[in-house]
Amino acid sequence: MKIGLALSGGGARGIAHLGVLKALLEQGIQPAMISGVSAGAIAGALYAAGYHPDEVLEIIISTNMFRFLRPAMSRVGILKMERTDELYLKYLTGNEFEKLNIPLIVSATNLNLGETVYFSRGELIKPLQASSCIPVLFEPVRFNGNTYVDGGILNNLPVEPLLDTCDFIIGVHTNPYDTQQKLTSVRAVMERSLLLAVHYNVKERVKRCDLFIEPGDLRRFATFDLAKGREIFDIGYQHTMKLVDQLTELKEKIAS
Repeated sequence: MKIGLALSGGGARGIAHLGVLKALLEQGIQPAMISGVSAGAIAGALYAAGYHPDEVLEIIISTNMFRFLRPAMSRVGILKMERTDELYLKYLTGNEFEKLNIPLIVSATNLNLGETVYFSRGELIKPLQASSCIPVLFEPVRFNGNTYVDGGILNNLPVEPLLDTCDFIIGVHTNPYDTQQKLTSVRAVMERSLLLAVHYNVKERVKRCDLFIEPGDLRRFATFDLAKGREIFDIGYQHTMKLVDQLTELKEKIAS
């Protein structure tokens, strides 16, 4: 049985993908293909490159991501992603989709065409940067003559590339929203508005998943809570390990 794994965006909350992956692996469930967007694309790329989820967590915790960013000095974004090349090249040797151990699809939003674009061949780092390029915060990524921003804007659970090639699809969504959140700043209102828009485009795609995983405890974390990475990781792991019946059923299908 060929298992496809669709990983959503979620900023720091996306670290929960690693906990989910660890739980799945411990249960003998290994994805044959990964489709990821934003934080999910980054987690998926590092796992597909051969790193265990625990190792990816240590990479994230030990890396000060913000030192790889610099002011954009433009009117279309506050920060630039260019210097993250250095960070990605350290862990993704080869900078090609074809060098990964597991097929990976990375989605981004093409601002010129107003549509989702899926990358699965050739250069890897630019699509990863494009996929996680939060509008306004980051200057859009220009690649192959087009302009891209965060793929989650149009599709925060990219199951489509898996539908015709996988027998069983697991969707992992790390963007549940807190209905009790207090909106006390412009930043909070902007983040909330983006989260609601992103969450809305997930609803129909949930129906296409054979197993949908959404750790509700992630509601209490913000987009940039990287300092709470271990706690977020553990939430993803513990939530998945509680899905005993569904995981047992899937293991039986794999065995048969």
